[in-house]
Amino acid sequence: MYYKKIEGKRVYLSPMCVDDAPKYVKWMNDFEVTDGINGSQRVVTLESETEWIEKNNKDSNYQFAIVKQENDELIGNCGFNNLDTINGKATIGIFIGEEENRNKGYGSEALELLIGYGFDYLNLNNIMLEVFSFNEGAIACYKKIGFKEIGRRREAYIRKNIRYDDIYMDILRSEYYERRKL
Repeated sequence: MYYKKIEGKRVYLSPMCVDDAPKYVKWMNDFEVTDGINGSQRVVTLESETEWIEKNNKDSNYQFAIVKQENDELIGNCGFNNLDTINGKATIGIFIGEEENRNKGYGSEALELLIGYGFDYLNLNNIMLEVFSFNEGAIACYKKIGFKEIGRRREAYIRKNIRYDDIYMDILRSEYYERRKL
């Protein structure tokens, strides 16, 4: 069901499996997941999620299942969006589905694998992400990996009638390789 495309110590990244659509539907309808990825306004059906997985698998959009090494359990998703191979840039996104798998380092490891793949194999020079200012845990994770804040769009995201900033962060290939030397 899963293939170890990019392997880490505790997780690996695999092409997505269409049989996982029900699990993704559960996550994409969970406010705890979708509030952090700007998806809470959507209602996701099994049909729409199956189509999304099939489309991404066909189009080589570089979306990956995050799978635990110890038991081959699907725990989340990460991938590249807006991939621009001419200019060597992309944005990335990630989520960990179940609460029990959050704040355990799985997301950090998956991001390390993903950005390494982007710099080593997709020839990227700049990888960017967007995070909301309320998501302090994610911001700390991204900084630990080497991302730097490059700007904010003030009060651009609303959640439960409270406005938050969009924070834009990026990492350059040179910064990534310099950090890897350590």
